[in-house]
Amino acid sequence: MADVTRLLLDFGLFVLIWMVQLIVYPSFIHFSKNGLAEWHKKYTPRISFLVIPLMLGQLMVYGALLQEAKTFYTISCFILVLLVWLVTFTVFVPRHKAITAGNYTDKTLKELVNFNWVRTVIWSALFFWTYAIL
Repeated sequence: MADVTRLLLDFGLFVLIWMVQLIVYPSFIHFSKNGLAEWHKKYTPRISFLVIPLMLGQLMVYGALLQEAKTFYTISCFILVLLVWLVTFTVFVPRHKAITAGNYTDKTLKELVNFNWVRTVIWSALFFWTYAIL
C-alpha cells in the first residue's frame, strides 16, 4: 500500500507541476497588474488546497521510507523532497506574496517560470524513479 501511495503522490505532483510550468505561470504575464493581483488572491488558496496535502504526504511517505531503510534511493529521494520544500519557501512563497500585494515586476513573473524548472525536474525525477523501481 505504501508503494501505491508514494507513486500516487509523486504522480499528482508531477502532473500539477507540469500544468503550473506550462500553463499557469506563463499565463500570469497576460494579466494587467491589478487583474493579476486580484486573480492571485483567489488562485493561491485554491492551488494550495491541492499542493499542500500532496507535499505533506510526500514528505511523510519519504520520511517513513527513510526510517525503514537507508538506501541510496531513500536518502536521495528524501533530500530531493527537502530541496523542493527549501526552494518553495525561499524562492516561490516570497514571489507569490509580492504578486498578491501587487508589488511585482515582469521580471518576477519570468523568475517564477525560470526557477520553477527546478521543482519541475525534481518532481518529474521522483515520479519516474519511483515508477521505475516499483
